[in-house]
Order: sequence, then C-alpha cells, then structure tokens
Amino acid sequence: MKMHLNTLYITTQGAYLGRRGEAVVVRCDGKTLGHLPLHNLAGIVCFGRVGCSPAILGACAERGVAVSLLTERGRFLAAVRGFTPGNVLLRRAQYRIADDPAGVLDVARRIVIAKVANSRSVLLRTTRDCDDDDRNASLQAAAGRLGASIHELRRADAVNPVRGLEGEAATHYFGAFDAMLSPVPDRDAFRFVRRSRRPPLDPINALISFLYTLLLHDARSACEAVGLDPAVGFLHADRPGKPSLALDLIEEVRAFLADRLVFSLINRRQIAAAGFRARDNGAVEMDEATRKTVLTAYQQRKRETITHPVLDETTTVGMILHLQAALMARWIRGDVDAYPPFLWKG
Repeated sequence: MKMHLNTLYITTQGAYLGRRGEAVVVRCDGKTLGHLPLHNLAGIVCFGRVGCSPAILGACAERGVAVSLLTERGRFLAAVRGFTPGNVLLRRAQYRIADDPAGVLDVARRIVIAKVANSRSVLLRTTRDCDDDDRNASLQAAAGRLGASIHELRRADAVNPVRGLEGEAATHYFGAFDAMLSPVPDRDAFRFVRRSRRPPLDPINALISFLYTLLLHDARSACEAVGLDPAVGFLHADRPGKPSLALDLIEEVRAFLADRLVFSLINRRQIAAAGFRARDNGAVEMDEATRKTVLTAYQQRKRETITHPVLDETTTVGMILHLQAALMARWIRGDVDAYPPFLWKG
C-alpha cells in the first residue's frame, strides 16, 4: 500500500528552492533554511514570492512530487507536474462514465450523501463536548435537517436535484457553525454569518477556504497518482481549468478534515482574532504566524491514524484522499459494482 508522505509548505517570501543531490534545498537571503529528501515528500506548496530552480522542478516531476504555486493568501495559481503514468484505458473509461447520465447520477449521489452524512457526524460529535443547552439544541436541529436531506438524496433521480439538495444541506450545516464555537474570549470576532469565498469576509471563511485549497492540492495529486484525470468529474460540472474530479473527492472529507480542524484551533485557543486582518475590499486574511499555525496543525492532523471504513485497515488521515481515488479507479475499471465513498464514524 502507498505510504503517507509529507507535504512541504513554503511561506517565507523571497525563498528559493534548489536541488542538492536527492534533496530539495530551501534558501533565502543567502542562507540555507533547510533541506529535505525528495523521497519523503508527496508534494510542495509554495505561497507567494517563492522561486524554484528548473533542476528541482524536473526532479519533482520525475518522482511524482506535485508542486503547487499559490498566492501569498492561498489562491491557487498553477501546478507543475510531469508525465502522467496512468493507464489510458482507465481514463477513457472515466470519460465514458462522465458522459453517461446514469453513471454520473450514481456516483454524484453517493458523494453527496457521504458529504452530508459526514457533516451531520461533525455536528453530533460537537454535542458530546458541549454542555450548553442552547448550542446543543441548535446542533441537534441542524443534524436532524441533514438526516432528512440524506433520505431525500436517496430518492433523487437526476444530477441537478442532487446538486440542489446538496446546496440546501450546506445551508443548514453552515447555519450551525456559530453553535460549534466554544465561549472563547474573542468569540464575537469569530462569528459566522454565511459562506463567502472570493473573497472570504470573516476569519472562519478565511480558515476554511485556506484548508480547502490544501485539500484540493492533495486531491489533485491523488487523482494523478492512480491514473485518473482530475479535470473530469461527476458531481462538479466540466469547465476549462476546473479540477472537477478532485473537487468531487474533497466533498467527502471537507467537514471531517478541514471544518473540524478550524473549530478545534479556535476552541483550543491555538489561534486568535488578532491573527486576522481586513483589507480595503473587505477580504479577511491570516497573518503569517496564524498561517504557519494552521499548516502545522493540518500536517499533524494528516499524520493521525484512522481505520478506513471500507477497507477496514489502519491508515493515516492524510492517506484518505489517495485511498478514495484508488477506490474510484477500481469502480471505473469495473472491479467493484459501485463507488464506496468515505463515511466517517464519528
């Protein structure tokens, strides 16, 4: 089985990545900040003004180490990848299913049901650690509405109704975000009104958007690793430059991996409202120290172990997206009758 490898995040502005033998070397202002063996890395994510030598980019491409280039605030710009080793027959089968309404409906419905079920599990898990009756009532009510959405999704007979029900469930889920906040000193500064993406208009939106970007990097890499085309999905519609299949895969783990981490960081007071600033256009962004805290916590979260609900094997959280991509490939090849989505047993 594929082993969990680390992702190298470079946030130091002006840093430059070079190659020394079989290692990546990070330098800035004439000083060496560190070096890591390439065989220990699954990917490199560069934020802002970070340069990369042709030698290190070539080495990463040859070894399947995905390199993503983001703005300093975490907006995706580009990815550098080498030759895709995937079986062309697998990709042709993927394209055929993507053109088949019945196949698209089946996998899209499974993905959304898993997304809603995992969101519901996150809400219910929060109630176990909450002794506030009002907050618990809000969480239980939202969980009940998500449970009803799952029953409706099972009866959906076309992709557009599935997408519509997903949107309704997301409204109920995000509506319970305030109840997931503990009474921390700066709780008011973290209040969540609604989901806002471009730009994020409050600290929680800034946090989840940032983590969703990291998840997308991992999902794209997982698709490439098993030979799938990350641009051709089932739930998300095709659009030039849109990694639709990678977006499909992260739907199942958003709540479990990203959203839970956001509230854990806030409720444990690992990050504070002072670590965010508002720009003139209303966008809210993290300062460098907060960003590093989030990156460190994300890496630690990915190293935690979990029993995969389908494979019944112990693995790391960071391997979930790769395993789901592999299961997606098995379904597309016809090795299994249906795609088994990730369902968290919270």
